[in-house]
Amino acid sequence: MRAAVIVFPGSNCDRDLAVALKAAGIETEMVWHKDTALPSGTDLVAVPGGFSYGDYLRCGAIAATSPVIGAVKAHAERGGYVLGICNGFQILTETGMLPGALLRNAGLKYICRTVPLRVATTESLYTAGYAVGDTIRVPIAHHDGNYIADEATLERLAGEDRVAFTYEGNPNGSVQDIAGILSENRRVLGMMPHPERAADPAQGGTDGAALFAHLARALDLA
Repeated sequence: MRAAVIVFPGSNCDRDLAVALKAAGIETEMVWHKDTALPSGTDLVAVPGGFSYGDYLRCGAIAATSPVIGAVKAHAERGGYVLGICNGFQILTETGMLPGALLRNAGLKYICRTVPLRVATTESLYTAGYAVGDTIRVPIAHHDGNYIADEATLERLAGEDRVAFTYEGNPNGSVQDIAGILSENRRVLGMMPHPERAADPAQGGTDGAALFAHLARALDLA
């Protein structure tokens, strides 16, 4: 299995994400945002957290116009896997690969702490390593993590079992406590919490490791 980690100016979680992917046995290559093609044989595109372009215009908005995004969208459209974490989630909504938007936190402050998440579905390669209803502890670090969508979108996400994770004790005001969602084909996941920061005992917890480990095993068998 091969993964490509996209790097934008301002990305600061790209190396952490690459380390977590490699620890799960996934061959990983860093791809600069000005590239127009993904490495041959890419199975998973990982869009990391950080502050792409310094969030100068709107979180993820400038990154969504980067040259590499065309290749990422084409990868998703042909059934490839895409994982967007924090700023990566924001970028996926800005590109239209996932519905909704991420707004300023309800408390208007940057939040950086470990929070409990509830696993809402196991019907994806990202979440199948857990059980529905599991509570896992994963760090968050964001200023604009307040997920919002219109009622029709929320009904569709719920009806199609596409909410991947929800917050226990909502830290940012996200509608229906949503912390992560899936695409229609369940191959694109966007989530605000950082599983790569909870994938090694040295980080104080390993609740995020199952996401990467199961993804690696499942794709190796595909």
